[in-house]
Amino acid sequence: MNSFTGPIPDTLGKLTKLRFLRLNNNSLSGSIPLSLINITALQVLDLSNNRLSGPVPDNGSFSLFTPISFANNLDLCGPVTGKPCPGSPPFSPPPPFVPTSTAPYPGESSPTGAIAGGVAVGAALLFAAPAIWFAYWKRRKLPEIFFDVPGEEDPDVHLGQLKRFSLRELQVATDSFSNKNILGRGGFGKVYKGRLADGTLVAVKRLKEERTPGGELQFQTEVEMISMAVHRNLLRLRGFCMTPTERLLVYPYMANGSVASCLRERPPSEAPLDWPTRKRIALGSARGLSYLHDHCDPKIIHRDVKAANILLDEEFEAVVGDFGLAKLMDYKDTHVTTAVRGTIGHIAPEYLSTGKSSEKTDVFGYGIMLLELITGQRAFDLARLANDDDVMLLDWVKALLKEKKLEMLVDPDLQKNYVDTEVEQLIQVALLCTQSSPMERPKMSEVVRMLEGDGLVEKWEEWQKVEMVRQQIDLAPSRSSEWILDSTENLHAVELSGPR
Repeated sequence: MNSFTGPIPDTLGKLTKLRFLRLNNNSLSGSIPLSLINITALQVLDLSNNRLSGPVPDNGSFSLFTPISFANNLDLCGPVTGKPCPGSPPFSPPPPFVPTSTAPYPGESSPTGAIAGGVAVGAALLFAAPAIWFAYWKRRKLPEIFFDVPGEEDPDVHLGQLKRFSLRELQVATDSFSNKNILGRGGFGKVYKGRLADGTLVAVKRLKEERTPGGELQFQTEVEMISMAVHRNLLRLRGFCMTPTERLLVYPYMANGSVASCLRERPPSEAPLDWPTRKRIALGSARGLSYLHDHCDPKIIHRDVKAANILLDEEFEAVVGDFGLAKLMDYKDTHVTTAVRGTIGHIAPEYLSTGKSSEKTDVFGYGIMLLELITGQRAFDLARLANDDDVMLLDWVKALLKEKKLEMLVDPDLQKNYVDTEVEQLIQVALLCTQSSPMERPKMSEVVRMLEGDGLVEKWEEWQKVEMVRQQIDLAPSRSSEWILDSTENLHAVELSGPR
């Protein structure tokens, strides 16, 4: 997305350790340099939406990539594009195999004997069919049955840089999806810790939706779209597994767990998240969400932003997980994806009432996640009822702010090791993100700028004015009157004549 023109430099092929090459949405022309096929480390390639021409290499590192990497280049040709190059024969499927008829050898059965044998075998199968069907039906009723269908692993399906795992590989890695390896459960399914044959630790997410016929292609498309979202603060998809009964996604294992587990499930021997780390988590997760909204085409709406879905790498850098899964799990619904998915306490009010999501529903969830970071509390907690407090974290925070009890908001685990002004600023961002009207919430790109120290003061002053107006309306006398704002932003009651 840089308005680059001209050919792709051939010298890029000298970058032998290059892993990600994304030149999409420019005006690049000419052919694809053959030098690029020698970059064995290349994992992500996106040359879509340019003006490239000529054949697409299909050997070397390019053997991994699928048409989505080269989409919307009208003059590209070759097998991966489905468009034959000039002077080459058109693509056609191989002719069906027809066995050559030969005369029977001496002592071999005659054609009459063969027909008789065929009739006998057919009759036997006819009588055996009900028993075979009953055995299959009984087997498929058993829970937690895993099986690979012969021929399921198609070596021609690579989905770009993703590895396609066999179900057997992931069974072995997770000890047959043993309960002792469960890392977590969520709205999309269970996550298991696994160890691959080479010793690499992974997290295997087993999607729990029922499968429908014809969903395989849609699933593959959505998986590849997720894999193309590459950012420092996004969890990278490593591979997948697809069978007629299973959909599994393979991610890198995050040793430090999630923000939620660090806040509320840490063992006493581990130190709590300190304030500088919490600030870094806030900024990193905001950058990840901003990338999903503004730099992915089509944009990806997370639909379940919460502390449990913000993971932490070895350096406690925030990594947004589970993005794209809401769309992935709705691949049965080809026209609308309005099923409400999310976690109580994090769901934006308009999403709950209409079922329609947008990037502003993610902004709301992010605001609640900020409050979790600051307070260490759950977004929805019935235990707060014991103290006559609100069960919703947002309402509880607003009540304490109204009483000017800022110190009671902050997580006691911090032991007052924080900067008051920074806590206030983070609370201000959270309240801006959780406004009831989605139109009034900032975009995630604006949130990033505010966390970096740009524009928060102006946004906060606007918010305070709106809140002041709302409070005046709430305190207004209950009579038949219309409230209006004049040019000085003062409220006036106008008596109404007749029915409203």
